[in-house]
Amino acid sequence: MTEPALDAEPAPAAPASNAAAPDADVLRARALASLTTARARTTLLTTCVEEPDLTAQHSPLMSPLVWDLAHIGNQEELWLLRAVAGREAMRPEIDGLYDAFEHSRAERPSLPLLPPAEARRYAAEVRDRVTDVLESADFHGTRLTESGFAFGMIAQHEQQHDETMLITHQLRTGPPVLTAPDPEPVPLFTGPAEVLVPGGPFTMGTSGEPWALDNERPAHRREVAPFHIDTTPVTNAAYQAFIEDGGYDEERWWTSQGWAHIRGHGIHAPLFWHRDGRQWLRRRFGVTEVVPPDEPVLHVCWYEADAYARWAGRRLPTETEWEKAARFDPATGGSMRYPWGDADPAPEHANLGQRHLRPAPAGSYPAGASPLGVRQLIGDVWEWTSSDFLPYPGFRAFPYKEYSEVFFGPDHKVLRGGSFAVDPVACRGTFRNWDYPVRRQIFSGFRTARPAAA
Repeated sequence: MTEPALDAEPAPAAPASNAAAPDADVLRARALASLTTARARTTLLTTCVEEPDLTAQHSPLMSPLVWDLAHIGNQEELWLLRAVAGREAMRPEIDGLYDAFEHSRAERPSLPLLPPAEARRYAAEVRDRVTDVLESADFHGTRLTESGFAFGMIAQHEQQHDETMLITHQLRTGPPVLTAPDPEPVPLFTGPAEVLVPGGPFTMGTSGEPWALDNERPAHRREVAPFHIDTTPVTNAAYQAFIEDGGYDEERWWTSQGWAHIRGHGIHAPLFWHRDGRQWLRRRFGVTEVVPPDEPVLHVCWYEADAYARWAGRRLPTETEWEKAARFDPATGGSMRYPWGDADPAPEHANLGQRHLRPAPAGSYPAGASPLGVRQLIGDVWEWTSSDFLPYPGFRAFPYKEYSEVFFGPDHKVLRGGSFAVDPVACRGTFRNWDYPVRRQIFSGFRTARPAAA
């Protein structure tokens, strides 16, 4: 069993040769803040439950939480203490246990894993040594250390596993253990249902983002025909209309593989939904609630997203279309880091970082809209695209091919944008996620598109 994208190990790519070198103290502060934020979240996710919940496997799709905890420490040791600092291995005997490619998630509970207390001590000791390394780190000279990439890589890796652990918490049964305030309520969105994205070339990917991963590189020009894209992600209310119209019972809306999958698994609604009389309920982190109509739909697989789009007389956007809608600035013809510009994400821009435990209502975060007016392209829900996960022209795997290269091909579909569970350090306009088209436990939704009239 291959690892889904959120559990793949992060890999860097060479920074642009003409990029201005940030001040070393600035890089040091950014790296320390990113690592500290990630560890605080890891601690929250692994201390809010008792030891039996840490060692149990709550789904064969996911690792025990205690495996993620020690794996985070092991990867930090491998990259920052051994590869960057050249130090001897602390616990070489456990490397194989926490190699994501050596053991599938289904078999990890049977491994002689570190118990919770020992896993915590190990991760803490690694972090103490990494902090010392960071104080005197040289941010030049190698591809791993240039612009502090190795430290950013590990911060992204830990945050990716934090999202994976949050998925495990959603799959876990029992009373709620996580709390967070709900997003601010907003008036029902009454703006245009779709936005026209003009045709023409734009720059996709990046060659200059210092902490971008290898599959985001290099920057290259793409030609895109004009198209319309939904202003917001598809909502629960819209998706319920698909259900009520018999969408799960009409073979014509589904690909042959999708039809076989939903019929074979008895799927008739998004994961965690169930009907109670005339209303739909859902389970969310241990709480059962009425499905909120104005939130983006969540926990649908690619086949479901594709079938809805066909039913609506539309289609899923390609990955290229999605990125143009998110990054293209018609005023300059250039591509921005984020829909709102080049500034790092702030709370007014997007629902990120587990600040909330649900998507915000459709139409939220007007300050985060793209220049064309498309909203919520970053945060809230991962968005399925129609595209297979493929390399960009000029792609180079670094530091090893198992981060991206082994996943390229038609087996995996691309998701873009990030969810409420994604931290800003692991989310940008060029970031690419990928997964099997059957996956539903991830925080996935979608928006639709259609060609512009000739």
